[in-house]
Amino acid sequence: MNDKSAMEMFASLAQPTRLTAVRRLLAAYPASLPAGELARACEAPHNTMSSHLGILTRAGLVQVERAGRSMNYRADPQAVRQVMAFLAKDCCNGRPDLCGGFARAAADADASPIGRGVAPAFNVLFLCTRNSARSIVAEAVLRKIGGDHFTAYSAGSQPARHPMPEVLGRLAQLGYDVERLRSKSWNEFSGPSAPRIDFAIALCDTPRGQVCPEFGEKQMTAAWPLPDPAAFKGSFAERAVLLNELVGMVRRRLEIFTSLPFASLDRMALKKRLDQIGDDAGIRH
Repeated sequence: MNDKSAMEMFASLAQPTRLTAVRRLLAAYPASLPAGELARACEAPHNTMSSHLGILTRAGLVQVERAGRSMNYRADPQAVRQVMAFLAKDCCNGRPDLCGGFARAAADADASPIGRGVAPAFNVLFLCTRNSARSIVAEAVLRKIGGDHFTAYSAGSQPARHPMPEVLGRLAQLGYDVERLRSKSWNEFSGPSAPRIDFAIALCDTPRGQVCPEFGEKQMTAAWPLPDPAAFKGSFAERAVLLNELVGMVRRRLEIFTSLPFASLDRMALKKRLDQIGDDAGIRH
């Protein structure tokens, strides 16, 4: 975290309504709260509350997601720890025993390579409910284009027994390695022996009401909604065209992702870039 990012976070908290909102969201974590509920809790008009939440979101302290016609907000505890670590980093003239919890906060925040200006060498987990199609595609694509800088995984909250044969067949025809692809539970990535996950990217089609699993709080998370191949209609040839488009869509997003200047982006800037990849409607064409 740099001085500019820290000042933006501090400035966003230097207002009673926004401070109350962040405390409410931290208390509710990992659940999210709708904007209307936050407005009532903070005794603020809805339009004013929306402005406050926009400031907190831009500062990186709060994440926003659409649920139907409403907007839900979730705190980002890792961002809070980052700003605590920023304060604690040079505290007490190198005497961590005097800093107490501050020193521990700095150590925890520094444990993640994200947002510390490091060269990219990241583990990326793609999440979808069934882990049978979209997340499988993303795993296959990143394995091919990520080189030595990225290791790709995929998982689901309610995994299918196997990936969709149609998806595996199309990936193989397009030149992707499908040998090791399998549907699996995200529980494989939450235990003490699990690999460190730096990015957890949800691929469910949230605008159509699909809900993706949530992962941990130390990872950089993002939502990149994609159409569900299980819902593709038409003849075999027509579905093949749709699958080709899906693979192309995933590849374009991941090409942007893998080309990000990770070493020069702090956590807040990186989160913004990840969200832009998922929000950019033009990436679909």
